[in-house]
Amino acid sequence: MFTLSGLSSFDEIYLAYRAKFIRFALFYVPNRQAAEDIVTDSFVYYWENKSRLPKDTNVPAYILTCVKNRCLTFLRDTQLHQEILSGIQELEEWKLQLKISSLEACEPFDLFTLEMHELVRQAMNKLPAKTRRIFLMSRLGDLSHKEIAEQTGLSVKTVEFHITKAIKLLRKYLKNYTWGIFFLI
Repeated sequence: MFTLSGLSSFDEIYLAYRAKFIRFALFYVPNRQAAEDIVTDSFVYYWENKSRLPKDTNVPAYILTCVKNRCLTFLRDTQLHQEILSGIQELEEWKLQLKISSLEACEPFDLFTLEMHELVRQAMNKLPAKTRRIFLMSRLGDLSHKEIAEQTGLSVKTVEFHITKAIKLLRKYLKNYTWGIFFLI
């Protein structure tokens, strides 16, 4: 048994136990490089802390405990990583399912029904005149915010405010047709 007092050199213990500790780590850690790194780090940790250990410390058991703890940390980190990836995958699957459901519910002909046009007309009539004019310049006139600002004598920020205000009101008024609003707005 190697103890601090009986250890003639670090090289002896390293040569005697390195391969055994790597085999131990490989049982728990899936790749050789990670196992070798864990063992090397454990030997380095021992070397850096040996002056603080009692003289009768069983050095191989101490280093193997370090290897065990580092393997546990590696496995817990791997588990956390897999949980995060699983969560991301679940979110992506949910988004995909939402898109599929949304497309399945979409009836293009319904977008152009008289009812929808009437609702849009009513919603537009509820807008203040200036907001309605700016919104129509943007959507029907296909003008940029800057072009609208130049034509109306308003700032770009004011134009953006009116367009945002119109969109919010239209969304509220046409809430049952939200999938169609994106197409029209």
